[in-house]
Amino acid sequence: MRERTRAHAVQDTDPAAVAELLQAWRRAAIPSAHHGRSMKPIWVVDDDQSIRFVLEKALGREGLPVRSFTNPRDVLAALDDDVPQVLVSDIRMPGGSGIDLLSKVKERHPGLPVIIMTAYSDLDSAVSAFQGGAFEYLPKPFDLPKAVELIRRAVEESLREESVDEQATEVPEMLGQAPAMQEVFRAIGRL
Repeated sequence: MRERTRAHAVQDTDPAAVAELLQAWRRAAIPSAHHGRSMKPIWVVDDDQSIRFVLEKALGREGLPVRSFTNPRDVLAALDDDVPQVLVSDIRMPGGSGIDLLSKVKERHPGLPVIIMTAYSDLDSAVSAFQGGAFEYLPKPFDLPKAVELIRRAVEESLREESVDEQATEVPEMLGQAPAMQEVFRAIGRL
């Protein structure tokens, strides 16, 4: 019988199995970052069906929920009822511009990370995107793993912002307005 040490077991492990385990670990890391709350979907808006399909599949493999749109008009209508965790938008689409969509989304939800992607990368559109409050600018064609990592960073930023916002609403504006302090004031008043 041959004894195997842990080092040998790790050495003999199938690289595909290790990659699968790492991917499962990454998927599990996102939900724990927001304390068990369900994560909102990532919205992808692009008139190119192949871009939507590729991002849907890649993000789905990462365990990230996705909702796709073909034009900015549908996104704005959906914002009346729902808000994404992250918005990924093309710049040039029939029925509206991604830059116009960015400004309208930022008016309603200033803290929402918006990633602008385009096949027509030029300095003017990049500057417009960043001036409009874009989280990042993603030129097409993009490296899919890098795009997924960028979206993951935007999700993590969004979850951090939500956590900070929740903590801010839990703390009273002034310490004297806290219920415990009000009780103390009432007790002093009875003396």
